[in-house]
Amino acid sequence: MTRVCLIGEDGSNLQYELLSRETAREALATYDLERPFENSLALRTVSIGAAVSLLNDLNWYLTRFVDEALVQEPSIDDEEWLSRTLAEALRNGTIEPAATAEYCKIYGLERADAGLETDGDQPDERGPNEGVETADAAEPADTDSSEADRAGAVEPPYRLVEPLYVRRTGGDLPEYDLRDVEDTLVVRLTEAEYSP
Repeated sequence: MTRVCLIGEDGSNLQYELLSRETAREALATYDLERPFENSLALRTVSIGAAVSLLNDLNWYLTRFVDEALVQEPSIDDEEWLSRTLAEALRNGTIEPAATAEYCKIYGLERADAGLETDGDQPDERGPNEGVETADAAEPADTDSSEADRAGAVEPPYRLVEPLYVRRTGGDLPEYDLRDVEDTLVVRLTEAEYSP
């Protein structure tokens, strides 16, 4: 299944902004919502076409509250993500899957809260794609912040930091070297998105 991940802009609470508005809440109602990163919202769709259609339906909100809209298509790569623009180009057939790997941006992943602990007072050992909090978006939500607060009750352990723009050469990506991070997240881009 194709995944969609929305990363909220700094200073906004993405879950609140989307789930407190009726139109966005209805568009998301059939999906199980996850929070893989700080101030994010992720879900699974049946195809890249469905993912792009959902992003188009949410466009008004994306331009106001979302810093990044990412799509992960397993038939392209199980770990790397696609930018929204690249996902649209794939869906429209203007780019072939084999031609998506050259231009990338690598985000560092660091803990959102170094003091985050589990119930047993042990450090949280989850990876960036494991054990995410899930909100049942199919339940009716009030117009106040209660539904959004429920979806965002526990901050996930990782946040995306400082992207590094790179080109894949010989099948390999350069290492992320902007700061010490625990892990990285690779986003494939179009050539136009990569160019300064």
